[in-house]
Amino acid sequence: MGLLTNLKDSISRAASTLFSEEDPKRIGIYGPPNAGKTTLANRIARDWTGDAVGPESHVPHETRRARRKENVEIERDGKTVTIDIVDTPGVTTKVDYTEFLEHDMEKDDAVRRSREATEGVAEAMHWLREDVDGVIYVLDSATDPFTQVNTMLIGIIESQDLPVLILANKIDLEDSSVQRIRNAYPQHETIPLSALEGDNMDEVYDKIAEYFG
Repeated sequence: MGLLTNLKDSISRAASTLFSEEDPKRIGIYGPPNAGKTTLANRIARDWTGDAVGPESHVPHETRRARRKENVEIERDGKTVTIDIVDTPGVTTKVDYTEFLEHDMEKDDAVRRSREATEGVAEAMHWLREDVDGVIYVLDSATDPFTQVNTMLIGIIESQDLPVLILANKIDLEDSSVQRIRNAYPQHETIPLSALEGDNMDEVYDKIAEYFG
């Protein structure tokens, strides 16, 4: 009987551990178009899984549907943080098809792409209100961060009481100014990085573990 009791206890403990584990937190990567969101998502995914999330491009609105990379395990200081990365379309107040004509697209393709991008903005907003547990907000440190869209999105994130980590991307560019972003949103910590070059990613991973672990 003792052996059987011990076996039952072992199975019970294993089952308790298995079913008490929390699901990975869904972390949405948000920000304006061309801030480097997909570059960052790919950097994180490749560093920890070896796979990419989606294609990168200098053309705006390359990401027009949310893409998800599940079960990304990030190890920091002997602990493992597991997250699902949600790479969202860039949010803007208006998508103009003429933006794409500047990149040598035919008009029909440009109109289609602008329509898809507009639908993608709506999808990104849905994810923000319903389906993410935290936000990584990516800003291009070489451009003015104090815009209507950024202020609106950060306000929504705050109203949802979601943990948010602001990343000042593209510090490899000559016009980069991390302080400009810190001045615009002093209520949140801002971490500088270059997702393209991989600069300062160790600190980014430390902060992801701290904010979302």
